[in-house]
Amino acid sequence: MTSTRTVKPANQRLRIALLRIFSAVVALPLILFTRSAWADHDAVFAVLHVSGVLLVVAGVLGRFWAILYIGAAKSRGVMQDGPYAVCRHPLYLFSTIGTLGLGLMLGSIVLTAFLGLSVFAILSATAAREERFLHAEFGPAYADYAARVPRILPRPFLYHSPATVLISIKALRSNFADALVFLSFIPLAELLNGIKAAGLVPGLALF
Repeated sequence: MTSTRTVKPANQRLRIALLRIFSAVVALPLILFTRSAWADHDAVFAVLHVSGVLLVVAGVLGRFWAILYIGAAKSRGVMQDGPYAVCRHPLYLFSTIGTLGLGLMLGSIVLTAFLGLSVFAILSATAAREERFLHAEFGPAYADYAARVPRILPRPFLYHSPATVLISIKALRSNFADALVFLSFIPLAELLNGIKAAGLVPGLALF
């Protein structure tokens, strides 16, 4: 087994920096200077928008669900229950779902796919770096877990959970700020849709 002295935990600051750079350099210009090609199709736009809101809410609730399980158990062993029974990185899964919600609220399937795939790629790369440390830290236990459970894309039929779970209030509080970021997508999308509908900014129409 590789010594954890030579394998360091993934640098979460790097993940945050990459997401911020992607948001500022790529995502923000795309969001600002594109518009929904479905804007004149009220029924389609409404379905996309409502679906987006639901995905954002699902992303927030899913992240809290994952924190309920991992918060008090982090670094104590390999968590394999609840959302961690169906994928190894449920926090990244639900972050991706929340990002998909933003794209749908803006009324563009193309933008949704681009944002979702980009965030998924960044988080998948981060997960791969994290797992080098986890393999070194937990050895065969994590290797067995990784062999059975997918990294991010879930397998729902693997789900299982104990009757009780130890909860960390501190971890829940720290996740609250992330939840506010995702929930801010909802009024942000409303504002942007209003600006674009008024023709205040030029935009390329995307389906």
